[in-house]
Amino acid sequence: MLNVTRWNANAVALICVLSLLLCVPSFFSPQTVSRWPFWLPKKQLSLGLDLRGGAHLLLALEVNDVRKDWLDALREDARRRLRESKIGVSAVGIVGNSVQVRVAKVEESEAALKALRQMIQQVGNPILGTSGNDVEIEKGEGGSISIAPTEIGLQQRVGNALASAIETVRRRVDSMGVAETTVVREGKSRILVQVPGIQDTAELKQLIGRTARLSFHEVHESRTVEEAKKSGIPPGYKIYPGDTKKEPDQLLRETPVVRGDELTNAQPSFDQQTSAPIIVFSFNNLGARKFGSFTSKHVGKPFAIVLDDKVISAPEIREPILGGSGQISGSYTTETATQLAIQLRSGALPAKLTIQQESTVGPSLGSDSIEAGKRATIAGFVGVAVFLILGYGLFGLFAIVALVVNLALIIVAMSYIGAALTLPGIAGIVLTMGMSVDANVLINERIRDERRAGKTLFSALDSGFTRAYGTILDTNVTGLLAALILIAFGSGPVRGFGVTLAIGIVASAFTATTVTRYLVSGWLRWWRPTAIPI
Repeated sequence: MLNVTRWNANAVALICVLSLLLCVPSFFSPQTVSRWPFWLPKKQLSLGLDLRGGAHLLLALEVNDVRKDWLDALREDARRRLRESKIGVSAVGIVGNSVQVRVAKVEESEAALKALRQMIQQVGNPILGTSGNDVEIEKGEGGSISIAPTEIGLQQRVGNALASAIETVRRRVDSMGVAETTVVREGKSRILVQVPGIQDTAELKQLIGRTARLSFHEVHESRTVEEAKKSGIPPGYKIYPGDTKKEPDQLLRETPVVRGDELTNAQPSFDQQTSAPIIVFSFNNLGARKFGSFTSKHVGKPFAIVLDDKVISAPEIREPILGGSGQISGSYTTETATQLAIQLRSGALPAKLTIQQESTVGPSLGSDSIEAGKRATIAGFVGVAVFLILGYGLFGLFAIVALVVNLALIIVAMSYIGAALTLPGIAGIVLTMGMSVDANVLINERIRDERRAGKTLFSALDSGFTRAYGTILDTNVTGLLAALILIAFGSGPVRGFGVTLAIGIVASAFTATTVTRYLVSGWLRWWRPTAIPI
């Protein structure tokens, strides 16, 4: 175990020197590091919200919006299936939390029921016993059929919507250029957003709170909004309010021609004629084909651009738009056009998000936390160093050198993988120091036992490292599994603690066995001692 080749020794020495060198920038301010020559390392350890300060938002997904959108989709799906089956209906609408279908001919009820039951899908996990149908379809009296979402189906729908909302919020926050943001799920229908370095949350709330659901709709050709209000709204149509006083209400077909999720890009720009801020957008291939086909058939007629269920523009189609791109104009400033472009580009939220909790951490509190963390780390390091030197002399000094390398490896690893250091992370570092020392204590005590048993100096050292290695490995593996579980299932501070602990355990396994062993091997080679100073 103590027979070390020169190549291995050089490799370990290189790792130690590089780790010490690469961790140096983290001990200086960003302003100081920015003035260093280009060839020096500049990657620094990022600080989390509790150390750096920033914004903390807890958002709740509106479950009723998810249910409403699902009921709308079920209604359109029911209409389509019955139309394809050539079954006439007298009414298809949403009543309460279900879709009610009334067949025109009672004798066609069974055929309609058979066609509609093809909508049922299995959701959940059969292995865990949580599977079931997403909707229940039941036949009523007089040719009526009810389509109602089940509880397990709604939970599945909310979970999918929440996952989509998390990705959308993350893209929007990342567009602000802020590093080390945290966007994670909290409970069944909430999202935790932490953005370091931001003290004013107004822009952040406006950016991530807007649904930004864009769609393009056909305008009813012959009936106005006033006529629809008097004589009734035609089936399949809906009155959408105007976004501003200048933009009137419109009677539009509910099913959009093109949806916002078929956009591939949206960028702020300026109108070449008026120089007013606009948003230039482009569709994917499917969206471009649908948009081109619709505009080709409706030249000279208006169509409406709807954002979050409000008409923002209803221009007239002057010529077919076949290029798959267009522009949105309105009463935009440069800032609002840029923000809307970001929201459209990042995708629409599947439902509205409401702010349940909002707080900011000031930099003064962060600096106090940093100082407290520094004091705790230094105190822990000094206490461990004194214990090692008093207990094991020169071998305790070897353990201290390995501990310094261990701390350097943790800082470098967290800096280059982009993990932020938080207060729980500092606790993880202190715990890692204890685990690293524990491994060295096992080795040193094993060497003492072997020496008392009458073994020679070299044999005692070799047996001490060999026999302690298995115990250290088992301890580190179990600790690493616990840390990985914290990372996988934890969130916020718990995950920060788990990340630091996992990195520290891997670094500790390397330094406590390899680095210490190489130091002892070099000591034997250069000093050729006759006794073990333990």
